[in-house]
Amino acid sequence: MAALCRPFPFLLFLLSFIACQAKPAQNHTISLSFPLTSLRFSPHVEFQTLDPSLVSVSKHAPRRQPRRWPSSSPYNYKTTFKYSMALIVALPIGTPPQTQQMVLDTGSQLSWIQCHNKAPKKPPPTASFDPSLSSSFSVLPCAHPLCKPRIPDFTLPTSCDQNRLCHYSYFYADGTLAEGNLVREKFTFSRSQSTPPLILGCATDTSEDKGILGMNLGRFSFASQSKISKFSYCVPTRRSQAGVSPTGSFYLGENPNSRGFQYINLMAFPQSRSMPNMDPLAYTLPMQGIRIGAKKLAIPVRVFRPDAGGSGQTMIDSGSEFTYLVDEAYNKVREEVVRLVGPRLKKGYVYGEVADMCFDGNPTEIGRLIGDMTFEFERGVEITADKQRILADVGGGVHCLGIGRSNMLGVASNIIGNFHQQNLWVEFDLANRRVGFGKADCSRAV
Repeated sequence: MAALCRPFPFLLFLLSFIACQAKPAQNHTISLSFPLTSLRFSPHVEFQTLDPSLVSVSKHAPRRQPRRWPSSSPYNYKTTFKYSMALIVALPIGTPPQTQQMVLDTGSQLSWIQCHNKAPKKPPPTASFDPSLSSSFSVLPCAHPLCKPRIPDFTLPTSCDQNRLCHYSYFYADGTLAEGNLVREKFTFSRSQSTPPLILGCATDTSEDKGILGMNLGRFSFASQSKISKFSYCVPTRRSQAGVSPTGSFYLGENPNSRGFQYINLMAFPQSRSMPNMDPLAYTLPMQGIRIGAKKLAIPVRVFRPDAGGSGQTMIDSGSEFTYLVDEAYNKVREEVVRLVGPRLKKGYVYGEVADMCFDGNPTEIGRLIGDMTFEFERGVEITADKQRILADVGGGVHCLGIGRSNMLGVASNIIGNFHQQNLWVEFDLANRRVGFGKADCSRAV
């Protein structure tokens, strides 16, 4: 895992373009939040520039208005996604629409797609976006206020390229670089339902065919720009068979299953700008504790809450595969696992440089000995991973508890990853600033 190039990493936030632009992209496995998923970037990417004739000119800087979430969504849309280590959703973009595969990521802001020109230097992926085929596509020029903000926005570092177009560089927490031009484009759900042109990244690395659907609380996330009031997804149980990806459900707008959901309010931190380790755009939850089996671990509640510097924040992130805990919490979990199944631990083995509770033995038997794992939140809301699925198959006959040390990622936060969101509806109710949970068999059509 590449080291972060600033000492106070915002989770899945961009690192400063000025500080990092000289740093080459690394050939690491990219998790699109953390380094445990299976998408790869080439270490030597040739970035193409887009046609300047497609530039969208903005003569006047728009007035900044306080952002308010609408009480209802302007459209309702249901689709599915494929789940292995990430949630891969296919969305129709452009006019006429071109289907693009994107990683559903509640931990990042900028949405971006893979683009190519008519005459690329190398053959583009079959699913990459062709701007020349869309009548609603335009490119942001350097003169756009987003490209030259009065106050530097370190969550979206931009610069001018040689064609006077707005260029972005996006560094993820694992050191992976994504870059290209900022553009405007519509999501076209049907003939009667489409978003206005949204600001997206148009990545010109033609070696990849998956982008990111950024869904955090930032003003340039898809959720914010499209003015949806809520969205939800249901992560199916992952399978160990090679090449098999189960299907989950994804709603933009109302979810007919929400009547039985249990909700907890998001935590708010008005002073977050003075908290260097805080990710103010993340979905921060009031976590209370952890149980293994019937035993509640002796972890103080303060461990799951941000301190004066922002360390200890607990967030839910669909773009992170595993769950990550700060040392004080991780050590208590490991202490209990060692007590229960210590002799069965794979000694000296650390998966992905972050997870060291791994086993060679029968995962069903080991899971039975450990028991269910439960994350407790305010108002009695719980997320439980039952004993049959607390271990992740990481290959080679090895299974690991789906929990890693967050400090090994260079972050000081607790993150609930998608591994612990299986068979669970997760609804982000933006209008009411809350997150809802509902148990479900997500492998079935819901």
